[in-house]
Amino acid sequence: MSSFNHRRWLKNLLILFGAVSLLVLAAVILLRRAYYDNLKPVSTVESSVVVTVPQGASLREIANILDDTGLIRSDWAFEWYVNSQDVRDRLLAGTYALRPNQSVQEIVEAITQGRVNTDLVTVLPGKRIDQIRASLINDGFNPSDVDQALNPKTYSGHPVLVDKPPDINLEGYIYPESFQKTAQTNPQDIIRASLDQMQRYLTPKVRAGLVRQGLTVHQGVILASIIEREVGNPDDAKDLADKKRVAQIFLRRLKEDIALESDATARYGAILDGQEPSLTYDSLYNTYQNKGLPPGPISNVGKNALLAAAEPAQTDFLFFVSGDRDENGVSVTHFSRTLDEHEANVRKYCSTACGQ
Repeated sequence: MSSFNHRRWLKNLLILFGAVSLLVLAAVILLRRAYYDNLKPVSTVESSVVVTVPQGASLREIANILDDTGLIRSDWAFEWYVNSQDVRDRLLAGTYALRPNQSVQEIVEAITQGRVNTDLVTVLPGKRIDQIRASLINDGFNPSDVDQALNPKTYSGHPVLVDKPPDINLEGYIYPESFQKTAQTNPQDIIRASLDQMQRYLTPKVRAGLVRQGLTVHQGVILASIIEREVGNPDDAKDLADKKRVAQIFLRRLKEDIALESDATARYGAILDGQEPSLTYDSLYNTYQNKGLPPGPISNVGKNALLAAAEPAQTDFLFFVSGDRDENGVSVTHFSRTLDEHEANVRKYCSTACGQ
């Protein structure tokens, strides 16, 4: 190559390098500008938006919740900011009243400091009625008023309770939700609103689906409560899919007269009798010892558990195990068709303890 061509080639290379450097620099400047713009408040609106950060929710899931509710401009900018501040592990579950006129910095500060909305009463999913009672008392309600509120006779004629046997309590029927609390609110208002929500999700379609599975509506609530306790995932789509598979397994076991062998029911039976949670405690709720459904629900239920019981997956699984928690703190459910596969999953995925 001649010296002239060499110089020309070198000159073109330097021009190209300079052009690429300018493009990269421009891209970095634009990205930084977009990033800082996306940290600004969405609007000047001062009215609060109530959002719930579920227990075990990942950073991506929290960002999606805030983006979907119009509280942040960009989910990626929110994630970038949280990671840059090294506060990913300090995001706290809870129900928050946030405003569109708050910046990402202010929203992250509220969530990392756990500034939950004290004007809300939250009934969490998968909770027993005694836990709900304790939570209501902790919210400032008088214990005797709470006991009256939890008396099913208080809601005689409520449509959601028409299939509930008259001699049992409200276990299973208090829908998990957040409810506004004012100075005039009493615990009956909370429970009635919760029953109204349960009626909203226990639709005619769901009721018909439960009957198609060979269940009464009350039996459907019992099954849904077991599903609720056995599976929980903050990703709504994955949660529903796993719950549908677990529903199919339990329904197949019921039809084939195989014991459900649910850890959740066995432990509930022990707790109900004031004992330490146990898989071996002798109780009608111990589905290792007794075939069929337990005598009643073991917790309240959400919409996904109800849908799963009414519309189970179409699979041939017979076993499942909730294994060790992933990097987001979520217990991953693994399914199998044979006992050998199930035992292999237990060995592979349960280095500590499995089940609820």
